[in-house]
This record gives sequence, C-alpha cells and structure tokens, in this order.
Amino acid sequence: MTTVPRSVRTLTLLITAAALLAGCGGPAPDEDARGGAGHPGKRVEKHAAEAPRRAAQAPRTPRTVTPVRAHGARQGRRVALTFDADMMSDQVERAAGGERFDNPELIATLRRLRVPSTVFMTGAWAEQYPRQARAIGGDPLFEVANHSYSHHAFTTPCYGLPAVDPAAMRADVERAFAAFRRAGVPDVVPYFRFPGGCYDAAALKALAPTGVTAVQWDVASGDAFATDAAAVADEVLAQVRPGSVVVLHCTKSAAPATEAAVRTIVPELRRRGFAFAKVSELLAAR
Repeated sequence: MTTVPRSVRTLTLLITAAALLAGCGGPAPDEDARGGAGHPGKRVEKHAAEAPRRAAQAPRTPRTVTPVRAHGARQGRRVALTFDADMMSDQVERAAGGERFDNPELIATLRRLRVPSTVFMTGAWAEQYPRQARAIGGDPLFEVANHSYSHHAFTTPCYGLPAVDPAAMRADVERAFAAFRRAGVPDVVPYFRFPGGCYDAAALKALAPTGVTAVQWDVASGDAFATDAAAVADEVLAQVRPGSVVVLHCTKSAAPATEAAVRTIVPELRRRGFAFAKVSELLAAR
C-alpha cells in the first residue's frame, strides 16, 4: 500500500470527488436537505421496508414515499460491493469516439474472484452496451438495478448534473426499466440509486409508484477519477463495517483505478472474515 499519509490521501480523494460532474460515489451536496449518504459514518435509513426481488415488469405495490436504505443489518460479517454503470444519453458520441463507459476488465475480475455484486445501471448504458448488460444480468453472480435512464439529478444542486423535471422523474426510471428489457436483461431487482446520491422529499414521492427501494451507501470509495488504486482500497478498508454498502464505479474512463483497487479490497476483506453479498441478499437479512 502507498506510504502517503492517509489524511493526505483522504483530502485528495475528496477534492477529486467534488470535481466529478457525473456526480456518483461522493457525498450528496447537503445531506440534511437532500438525503445524500456519501459521508463516512452518516447513513440514510428512512424506511426499513424491503421490496421483494422481482422482474422489472412485475406489478408494483402502491406507496406514498420511496423507502431508502444505506446499509444492511450490522450483525454478521457480510458487505455489498456495488458498481455504478454511469452514462448519459448525450454521451453516445463520446462512446463512439472511444471513451469507455464500460469496464469489462472489472467484471472479469469480479468473476475470477467470485464476488457477488450489484450493478446499478443507467438505461443509456444498457442501450450502449446491450451485450454486456445481458451478460451481467444473466450471470447469477451479479444483479442489475436501476440507476435512472438519463443520469440527471433528481434534485439540484448535484455536482453539476442537469436536472430531471420533477414531472418526468417517474418516467425516467421506467424508461430505464424499458431499456433493460430491450437489451434482454433477464431480471432486474427493484432497487434504485439516485445519480450523485442526490434526492429530496419530492423525488421520493415521485418514485413511489415505481415500487423501487432507493439504495444509497455508507462507504464512499472515492474511486471517481482516482488514479491511485491503493488509496481507493485504503478508503474502503478503513470504513467497512458489517452490513456496509460500498459504492464504486463500472466506468473505466471515469474510474480507471477501480479494477486494481478491487484486487486489493476483496482478499483483504476476506482475510478479515467478511463475505460478499448482493444488495438483495444483504437487505433481506434481519
């Protein structure tokens, strides 16, 4: 591991994450006002209700507000590694020009290390990489969850992300589910991650009819735009507790150190007695 003092690495990661226009993997701009869950030690658990696993097209139970979870039960020694597959619909040209919004090497490493994981995928990502979306969703090691279609902000300010019109929030989430079906993803769990982790009461109310449970995190890896894999690994290993949900990224151009960091994180957590679980498994435990 790097010999740079952890306090210096932490400051560097926080500065880097603040610059991320894509907005995932760091603290929300104002946790009290917007419900962000990025800060280590802070967590959001507005409701403990757990939506059962079901296909994306299954009927939804009416709700008045979307429940939010940031971690699983603190008993036991299980953690969930989650990976945000970020992409906006206006980034298609950049993808055509060679920018990598996917990360096949990371998925291959997770398979090789046999790490159950949850991929929070945008609809635009599934449309750009339908074969990969299908393969991830069809692999029992993984599960696919909703990260919106557009990767726009559900409340602002949110790391410079353009805003979703409040009247279009539900449609944006449902459009992502439709994109997964068109890509042939065989099953999608009813979980949702807000882009940038940013939301407010209006967003929770707007998404209630979709039947999703919002899943934030209690461990921010700081992998967004990070180039020091050892520093990313240190951040995760310093924060993980039983039941933790760790946010990382599956976007090579925006998180180039993630795959290497995972190669350190996984064996070290196993050495400490932790096991890995998908979000649906972690949140089902009481």
